[in-house]
Order: sequence, then C-alpha cells, then structure tokens
Amino acid sequence: MLDEQRTRIDIIDDEIARLFTERLSVTAEVAKIKKDNGLPILNSEREQEIISRLTDDQPEEIAGCIKNLFMTIFDISRTRQAELIGSMSETKTT
Repeated sequence: MLDEQRTRIDIIDDEIARLFTERLSVTAEVAKIKKDNGLPILNSEREQEIISRLTDDQPEEIAGCIKNLFMTIFDISRTRQAELIGSMSETKTT
C-alpha cells in the first residue's frame, strides 16, 4: 500500500519537474522581453494575482501551502531572470 502511494508521488514529482523545467524556459523568454523593454524583474502585483487565482477556491491550509510553493517558484524565477539579464548585458559589452 505504501509502495503504491510512493509510486504515485514519484509520477507526480516527475511531472512537476518537467513542468518546472518548461516554466524556467519561459522565464528565459520573459527575461529577454523585460531586458529589451527596460522592465523590472519583480512584478509584485502579477505575483499576487497568480497567488490569488491559485488559492481562492482552496481550503485555508492548502492555500497556505500553495502560496509557499509559488513564492519559492517566483523567487527562483526572479533569480534566474537576473542571472540571464546579467549575462545578456555581459554578452553585449564584450
């Protein structure tokens, strides 16, 4: 019984990793657009809209977990965008 549940979790984890990799790819595209248009990396309003959309219909204890997960995802995405924008700038100056 436990092994079955762990197998299900493994399948879900694999899908999460695949989707996160895809999200990071889109994050790279967003970084380029932000750099080209002089936009800031952080968009707190957009992040809050996403959190609200994902948590509005969830029980409070699940909503808190979703918020924590996505705040971490946003932090990783912002860090990645900053790295990419920095390397884009270095490429243009060398």
